[in-house]
Amino acid sequence: GLSPVSPIHVYTQREVYGTVGSRVTLSCSFWSSEWISDDISISWHFQADGSRDTISIFHYAQGQPYIDDVGSFKERMEWAGNPRRRDGSIVIHSLEPTDNGTFTCDVKNPP
Repeated sequence: GLSPVSPIHVYTQREVYGTVGSRVTLSCSFWSSEWISDDISISWHFQADGSRDTISIFHYAQGQPYIDDVGSFKERMEWAGNPRRRDGSIVIHSLEPTDNGTFTCDVKNPP
């Protein structure tokens, strides 16, 4: 049989502005009617303006943040979230013009 599924509502800012060289917080809050499990995972993806490609830039899983080793964000990213407080936010330091694009926060709370 199929196990029941409960939705997670994820909230982010529609637009975030920053200046070159500064830092910006990309907030990601979420709500679920279920208990936040120890297996919760949070992923961030980036799609540059004018590109069709989406790259993975960050993961949180098994209680640990993992910054992906690819792309221009790897040395400039900081985990700012706290899943127990329903927060999956990240900070990007030393903004560059090429950081312009779409960032997506994805939250999974199994089972």
